[in-house]
Amino acid sequence: MVEFDITKVSGIDASVVLTEKMTVGEGDDAEEILVYKVPVSDVVDKADSVDFVDEGARAFLVLRKNTLELRTDRKLLDLLREKYESVMESRYFGRGGIEIVDSGQLSDEEIRDLVRLSYDMSREEQVS
Repeated sequence: MVEFDITKVSGIDASVVLTEKMTVGEGDDAEEILVYKVPVSDVVDKADSVDFVDEGARAFLVLRKNTLELRTDRKLLDLLREKYESVMESRYFGRGGIEIVDSGQLSDEEIRDLVRLSYDMSREEQVS
């Protein structure tokens, strides 16, 4: 599984992030993934808003054997796919995310920025 240290991403309180190990696929195609989620309690200050919808924890980062997946918007997905051959549409998030092959094309700082964006987008979706 791709190694990633969530504590090195500024703006994310790693102590409240939920993680869940899952197996996706079947038989020889089965793969273990690690899903990082924003808990509802992380947006509890917005719970009194008339727009708040409690949908439970929202995934913002998925680690696979050779890739990591993040939530993003379509424009950024298209831009990154044009710039880097190691970026593709996410299998987990679909059109709402990117999957990055651990090839070294993106710097650690770029990946941390994308993780922070994904985290922020996941938090915002819980209150919109």
